[in-house]
Amino acid sequence: MAQEDLFKKIIAHCKEYGFIFQSSEIYDGLSAVYDYGQNGVELKNNIKKYWWDSMVLLHENIVGLDSAIFMHPRTWEASGHVGAFSDPLIDNKDSNKRYRADVLIEEYLQKIEEKIEKDVAKGIKKFGDSFDEEQFRATNPNVLRNKTKIEEVHGRFVKALEDDNLAELKQIIEDCEIACPVSGTKNWTDVRQFNLMFDTKLGSLADDASKIYLRPETAQGIFVNYLNVQKTGRMKIPFGIAQIGKAFRNEIVARQFIFRMREFEQMEMQFFVRPGEEIKWFEHWKEFRMNWHKNLGLAEDKYRFHKHDKLAHYANAAFDIEFQFPFGFKELEGIHSRTDFDLSQHQEFSGKKIQYFDPETNKSYVPYVVETSIGLDRMFLTIMSAAYTEEELTKEDGSKDQRIVLKIPAALAPIKLAVLPLLKKDGLPDKALEIINNLKFEFNCQYEEKDSIGKRYRRQDAIGTPYCVTVDHQTLEDNTVTLRYRDTMNQERIPIEKLNELISESVSIKKLLKKL
Repeated sequence: MAQEDLFKKIIAHCKEYGFIFQSSEIYDGLSAVYDYGQNGVELKNNIKKYWWDSMVLLHENIVGLDSAIFMHPRTWEASGHVGAFSDPLIDNKDSNKRYRADVLIEEYLQKIEEKIEKDVAKGIKKFGDSFDEEQFRATNPNVLRNKTKIEEVHGRFVKALEDDNLAELKQIIEDCEIACPVSGTKNWTDVRQFNLMFDTKLGSLADDASKIYLRPETAQGIFVNYLNVQKTGRMKIPFGIAQIGKAFRNEIVARQFIFRMREFEQMEMQFFVRPGEEIKWFEHWKEFRMNWHKNLGLAEDKYRFHKHDKLAHYANAAFDIEFQFPFGFKELEGIHSRTDFDLSQHQEFSGKKIQYFDPETNKSYVPYVVETSIGLDRMFLTIMSAAYTEEELTKEDGSKDQRIVLKIPAALAPIKLAVLPLLKKDGLPDKALEIINNLKFEFNCQYEEKDSIGKRYRRQDAIGTPYCVTVDHQTLEDNTVTLRYRDTMNQERIPIEKLNELISESVSIKKLLKKL
């Protein structure tokens, strides 16, 4: 299946099965803003819990925070967002479509990389086990030519970003003959910067109201509170502050479903360390966060590290964890060594001393910070992309059938157990509801009685329910039920009293945390 077709199917599946809806859809929707439906919000909450517990429960020196969305406008002057929080945008004059210039160039480079991989794949197919991939990459003329092209364009691209040279970005686009995906033409405007912050007014009267911003990131709420948390929690360096919260960016080029939105949710942890120890902790958190992702068992080969071509003004080291979405490898999480930039800026702009007194060194200093920041919505899309599976089945009569199943990790699945009476009579619904009433205190259960048992199984597969329990007439005789496993479709007969123990062990987030 083409990756573009797969992505369209995932988007349609999210709506059909109550995961994600277009915001204000009855009014024709609001671009790049989405609502999470009944199954989506459960999955989202489970992702939050996995992240929160892996940070706060597993680390005695990390605590939580929930800061306000509105902050004093000087906060954003100190952080550099007022003057430098922008994207380089370019328009195609024929399609009137707007794009991020840096993304156009990155996608161009990615297409060349894909050409190299296709040549390698052809070699593997042609020569099989005798194929020497390393030698092929080092000697094949097509591969070498494409490698040279990547190095040349990438070098110019990095320098243009470092120099904030917008004219050079346009020149690269023209030299590479990058065309508009819609019009197919290369008729481009100049590149210009566009600030991404939403502003609003705080106050009862328009004339007296103060201009403030919807926060474009959650990190600053942690920085301005770091000393409050340190003192009231008697925290000793190194320590971290974790937060989950909404952020807002006026993305002009918002696309790819929930990958890039104007209102989104972040899961961030800022880790405060002694100056000089930041790179050690940067490496620690870089590895921990990659393990956190791979711990879900989605697909290890779909993750990779990407070193930043251009460091942010506050960073001395930065890597992204990228995931291979249906539209290619894209940033999922960032790990940054932010130095003491943020705290020093807030100290200067506020005029308040926010240094940490270190009892071990008997000195006061502004701590350095290592950040891990992941988009909750992108993590949601990661799971949906990896979990969506179309399977061809063979029936007993030899005919073919297909099922769509979301192979979501059991601990994150929206519904853990569906209880299905075989018939809507003979006391079977009452017995099914009795089972749910006993288990609903442990995990999220769903009762369903409409349609044939086969159709009900398919619906539960489509929302990712790992277990289905069927209540039949034998249940009334010996108190046993049929337990069906989502991924294998295997079934077994077990006593009702064993359901809690068997399912709880599989769907518990504790099981994931212990593997970390």
